[in-house]
Amino acid sequence: MPSYTVTVATGSQWFAGTDDYIYLSLIGSAGCSEKHLLDKAFYNDFERGAVDSYDVTVDEELGEIQLVKIEKRKYWLHDDWYLKYITLKTPHGDYIEFPCYRWITGEGEIVLRDGRAKLARDDQIHLLKQHRRKELEARQKQYRWMEWNPGFPLSIDAKCHKDLPRDIQFDSEKGVDFVLNYSKAMENLFINRFMHMFQSSWNDFADFEKIFVKISNTISERVKNHWQEDLMFGYQFLNGCNPVLIKRCTELPQKLPVTTEMVECSLERNLSLEQEVQEGNIFIVDYELLDGIDANKTDPCTHQFLAAPICLLYKNLANKIVPIAIQLNQAPGEKNPIFLPSDAKYDWLLAKIWVRSSDFHVHQTITHLLRTHLVSEVFGIAMYRQLPAVHPIFKLLVAHVRFTIAINTKAREQLICEYGLFDKANATGGGGHVQMVQRAVQDLTYSSLCFPEAIKARGMDSTEDIPYYFYRDDGLLVWEAIQSFTSEVVGIYYEDDQVVVEDQELQDFVRDVYVYGMRGRKASGFPKSIKSREKLSEYLTVVIFTASAQHAAVNFGQLFLGMYPEEHFIEKPVKEAMIRFRKNLEAIVSVIAERNKNKKLPYYYLSPDRIPNSVAI
Repeated sequence: MPSYTVTVATGSQWFAGTDDYIYLSLIGSAGCSEKHLLDKAFYNDFERGAVDSYDVTVDEELGEIQLVKIEKRKYWLHDDWYLKYITLKTPHGDYIEFPCYRWITGEGEIVLRDGRAKLARDDQIHLLKQHRRKELEARQKQYRWMEWNPGFPLSIDAKCHKDLPRDIQFDSEKGVDFVLNYSKAMENLFINRFMHMFQSSWNDFADFEKIFVKISNTISERVKNHWQEDLMFGYQFLNGCNPVLIKRCTELPQKLPVTTEMVECSLERNLSLEQEVQEGNIFIVDYELLDGIDANKTDPCTHQFLAAPICLLYKNLANKIVPIAIQLNQAPGEKNPIFLPSDAKYDWLLAKIWVRSSDFHVHQTITHLLRTHLVSEVFGIAMYRQLPAVHPIFKLLVAHVRFTIAINTKAREQLICEYGLFDKANATGGGGHVQMVQRAVQDLTYSSLCFPEAIKARGMDSTEDIPYYFYRDDGLLVWEAIQSFTSEVVGIYYEDDQVVVEDQELQDFVRDVYVYGMRGRKASGFPKSIKSREKLSEYLTVVIFTASAQHAAVNFGQLFLGMYPEEHFIEKPVKEAMIRFRKNLEAIVSVIAERNKNKKLPYYYLSPDRIPNSVAI
């Protein structure tokens, strides 16, 4: 009788193992096997991190194995199990790989196909077509769209983390505890311990020292020591945590009535302000988004305020960016003066502090929350709803949306919800942050997520004119590496543009993003469909770059770009493409490390060895 060797790998995360009964059935082109209990005498099967092998003998020839069915039945208590993969050695000596990387909960079951990535058109066997269809039908019932707040991109239909499908929850109690403990620590540190400081005026800048957490790196130390200086203030617009707002000023706005005479002491080229604008030496950061946003009123003991500043900056003869004029609100007038470097020291410093405060609110709520977390969640939900696990695009993207939906659900549950941490800690709490997102969504466009286009649209693309914009330089290198990789993968599975057009699952994925995530806004520029391999590669690059590099530039992470510990792809051409991708990224790491040598303020946020794969890793 034919005999198969079955190898089963259990996940290494906490609580991944199981004591339940595990049964296996083989489904082949010539027949199906009986259900076999996978069990070895006097051995603890399916322990966390274990790789166990079993001999399975069947009564008759099964033909080509098409599916493997795993069933879990309760032994004593309900016991979730994380199955990484199954490999099968056939009676003829062939090996078949069945990637899983999913949880089997309760008395559940799961049906796996072999790991070869397939488009729908490649499936000619009715059984495989049916498996593909049933998987998506089940996913669409699990992954439902929900409007968390009017005007927001749609999110997952779950009130809290435990309501999420098990496969996208944090994969251990440790992961959940990290988020919980982080939130509690932030709350205790910044809210309770220092609440009395927020409720009263500070007498001098030494008071700032009392709320600094321990600074453990030279960059933070340098910023701490030089934050009052104009050079540091300007540098942060280029390479700080929010390097996406500064743009070249092509025309002085009427709402900022600054004149040459006002800023003459800051100009170094003996040109008028208008001439400096024409020469491309003037830059602007406008916080118009904050105009009219309600300040936080949740605590009657703490009066909070918001400004909507306009900051004019100048590229000096050393090619450094420095501020030359600040207006704290949008409408000019006697009660809204323009502050200048020639003003009294603390008047000018206070104006810069207001700008930095506004920058913080836009960074946290728009640059970070909306434009990385919420956008990545849209891509993730659409992927789970419309792409089966066998689809090459699912295999490509799944690592880059890992835990994204979970961490966003936690944020809605604890951070940005009513009475959450935002309400307690931020001047935009109490609803202001919601108003900001609702406004900013109107400016959320596909082209603004295409890194090279976004840089060019702000007039910040010239390395000669703006030589110290490391966010741009490193970002372009990483974008090109990702795009080269996605182009290779697309080329492996799509032989021409027509195959892209005819891939209905792909088109449904793209349409889901547009219709639900972007709320069908034509002005967003998000495609409703994709009609070429080139455009598909660009789209995939947007998804990966947003979740990895862009988020890294404005945040921090641990699991690095180009590392794919879950082997969803088994094909040699894709594995070779991954190796080339990693080599390209390693070369970028070397370039950035060389650039940063001996710099007092190195920029490493977009070094690939520091870029996480997703917004939650």
